[in-house]
Amino acid sequence: MSEAHPGSAQAIRALVITVSDSRGEKEDLSGPALKERLEAAGAAVARVDRVKDERDEIARIVASAALSGDFDLIALTGGTGIAPRDVTYEAVEPLLDKRLDGFGEAFRRLSWEEVGARSVLSRAVAGTRGRVLIVALPGSTNAVKLAVDKVLAPVMGHAVKLLRG
Repeated sequence: MSEAHPGSAQAIRALVITVSDSRGEKEDLSGPALKERLEAAGAAVARVDRVKDERDEIARIVASAALSGDFDLIALTGGTGIAPRDVTYEAVEPLLDKRLDGFGEAFRRLSWEEVGARSVLSRAVAGTRGRVLIVALPGSTNAVKLAVDKVLAPVMGHAVKLLRG
């Protein structure tokens, strides 16, 4: 898990964003799961947002949050599939200064064990913008749990430490 803990000077300041046209706050389970898992891993979730599957709006919120200096980690859930309205990848990927290809590869490898060949339909992506780590995860609660517990949590403390310089 993460090296930092909430309340410490080194706590990872996180923003959680749920991307969905179809799930209202009451129906959204992946956003709360993402927040819970990040906090269990040592992040301090400072803000939780919701946004529709609109490429420009997703990009605007992520870019603004990355520039604000308020966050070390921006984690999105939803919109990473191949359905016509899934545009999170298209919104986030162009914003990345450095792409972490191994994140998506590791997530899809682990997903294969749970969902088989359907794992290749995921466009989970991670990278950095400035000094901020950005990850875009599927909207499935199980996918969020797997991605955070097995891929993100083990590296996020070190990644944030490197980004902070």
